[in-house]
Amino acid sequence: MKYAATQNFINGKFVNAGSDRKLDVISPVDGTLLSTVPMSTSKDLDSAVTAAKAAFPAWSRMPIKERVQVFFRYKTLLEKNLDELAKLCSEENGKTYGESVAEIEKSIELTEFATSLPQLITGEILEVSKGVECRTEHVPLGVVASIVPFNFPSMVPNWTIPNAIALGNCMIMKPSEKVPLSCGRLAELLKEAGLPDGVLNIVHGDVEIVEAICDHPGIEAISFVGSTKVAKIVYQRATSNFKRCLALGGAKNHLMVLPDAIPAMTAQNVAASMSGCAGQRCMAASAMVAVGNVDSIIDRICEEARKIVPGENLGAVISKESKERIEGYITEAEKNGAKILVDGRSPKVNGKENGTYVGPTVIDHVTPDMSVAREEIFGPVISIMRAKTVDEALAIENANPYGNAASVFTQNGGMARYIIERASAGMIGVNVGVPVPREPFSFGGWNESKFGVGDITGKSSIEFWTKLKKSTTKWNPEAGINWMS
Repeated sequence: MKYAATQNFINGKFVNAGSDRKLDVISPVDGTLLSTVPMSTSKDLDSAVTAAKAAFPAWSRMPIKERVQVFFRYKTLLEKNLDELAKLCSEENGKTYGESVAEIEKSIELTEFATSLPQLITGEILEVSKGVECRTEHVPLGVVASIVPFNFPSMVPNWTIPNAIALGNCMIMKPSEKVPLSCGRLAELLKEAGLPDGVLNIVHGDVEIVEAICDHPGIEAISFVGSTKVAKIVYQRATSNFKRCLALGGAKNHLMVLPDAIPAMTAQNVAASMSGCAGQRCMAASAMVAVGNVDSIIDRICEEARKIVPGENLGAVISKESKERIEGYITEAEKNGAKILVDGRSPKVNGKENGTYVGPTVIDHVTPDMSVAREEIFGPVISIMRAKTVDEALAIENANPYGNAASVFTQNGGMARYIIERASAGMIGVNVGVPVPREPFSFGGWNESKFGVGDITGKSSIEFWTKLKKSTTKWNPEAGINWMS
């Protein structure tokens, strides 16, 4: 075992869980045993919530300009330790080193945004009548929780940690049991940056801890990122317990390629979007709608896909089960009449024979009723459907139940605007394969890709992690009285 057994992080210390039940943490890169992760109990969660509640009064009363000083230092530590964090991310998740570097760089950007929060939550004040003032201010909720997935071991935790904590909350973080190591390292860096004990706590586990978080009376709000199936369950369970909840689910992002698209740029963007992070991201291109005759562009997409080599510039998928599921989708599509233009099943990766790799796969002549067209595959696979017109392409995009992202490749500005206005997705790209907004613009989809109000990052997150206090004051009894005072 390369690393020590993973522990919970409660009140500023790494501690053992109350249960002896553990899971192995296996690197998808080569099958190496990295660590073990404990399956914590509700009593472990109680300890974390108790620590967070004890830390909340002092942390929340600290002026926000003082709280964000922790995140100025944390940002510096992320920069200083970028190489180490990226290597750890690659080991436990399987993505390439370059993709892991980009993930840490995005974490740095997210932290940088949090340091700007004092300028964004100044509130409002107005003299509404002679001598009478009304004022608003954002105040923290209390103890909050964040449940994060395996595909971004550092970035997704940093979607919530900097903003929620800088705004004065104390947090319980529940990492994916498949990638528990990065979160522990982030906790160490935050403590080094001066975050008081108890403000951030990490509780590892599986479904038992997720359910306990949804039910715990001491937790005020929950953010979740994962599959739509689980997002629905978490949202329903959390809100039935009168908690705020923002649950981000899966996606089936459609790229619409028009005949006037620039071939080289389009091919590079489509191939990178479908294969980046081995397709294990909710912004990956999973479906392409070819509008009219774009066969020459499809040929170039296949050329670009063949340049992507598992174990070199393409990382592993998270587990053997994921590899089998992804390859099952490809086989099913082939049996149902789709044409496999680039086949990524069962690649050979020398020296990493125990790794879990799927090569880039391009499937043409897919029909909207096929599983590869409807379901989230979460692998380096793109399904190409054919449409004669833009309206037909939009009908295909609109019919899918998800709504994370959609993109169009064209040089016609009017047509791009037409599609932007009609695509049913929360994030739209024009000649951009992965239309993730940069800070301060927020991340969040529509339809069955998101449950709850607001977005998880950027300015929109302020409303989720705080509540608005309104105060009305009058100090001059000599002032005249009217209906407003």
